[in-house]
Amino acid sequence: MVKNKSTTIHIVLLLLVIAVFIWSVIKPAGYLIWTMEVLPAVVVLIIAIATYNKFRLTTLSYIIIAILSIIMFIGGHYTYSKVPLFNWIKDYFDLNRNHYDRFGHFLKGLFAIVIREIILRKTPLTKGPWLFAITLSISLAIGALYEILEWLASKVSQGGKASTEFLGTQGDIWDAQWDMSLTLVGSILALLIFSKLHNKLLRKKHESK
Repeated sequence: MVKNKSTTIHIVLLLLVIAVFIWSVIKPAGYLIWTMEVLPAVVVLIIAIATYNKFRLTTLSYIIIAILSIIMFIGGHYTYSKVPLFNWIKDYFDLNRNHYDRFGHFLKGLFAIVIREIILRKTPLTKGPWLFAITLSISLAIGALYEILEWLASKVSQGGKASTEFLGTQGDIWDAQWDMSLTLVGSILALLIFSKLHNKLLRKKHESK
C-alpha cells in the first residue's frame, strides 16, 4: 500500500516536471541558451528514470530532483537574469541585479540529500560527521564544476550572447564565488533540516523490502 502510494507520488512529480519542460521549450528566450541551461536537469532526469526500478530513491530525493529540474526549466525559458518574478523583486526593492540565479544556486544545496542517499546506500559509510563532511564536499564540488562549465562555454563561444547569458554574471566579478557559497550554505541547511526525515524514509524503505 505504501509502495503504491509512493509510486503514485513519483508519477505525479514526473508529469509535473514534463508539463513544465513542455512549457519551457515553447518560445524560450533562445534555443541555444535554453539547451545549455536545461541540459544538466535533463541528464539527471534520464538517469533517475532509467534507474527507477533497479535503484529507487526515496520520495524526498525525487521531490528535490523535481524542484531543481523545474527551477532550471524556468531559468532556461527566460534565462536566469530575466525571470519576471525576480525582475519585479529587483525593481520593487531597488536591487542591483536579478537574483533568480543566486536563488537557484542556493536551492541546488538540496541536492546534498540525494548525494547523501547514494552514499548511504552504495558505500560502507554510515551516519556521522564523515558522512556530513563528504556529502558537503561532493555537493560543493558539483557546484564548482558547474561554474567551470559555465566559464568554458563562455570561452568556447568567444563571449557570444548565449554564453554571456549562460554565464549570468550580470556585471559581478565575484558571481562564481557567490554561487558556490550559496550552494554550500544551501547544502548545510538541507543536511541539518532534512537528515532526520531522510533517515526515517530510508528505514521505511529498508523495512518494505
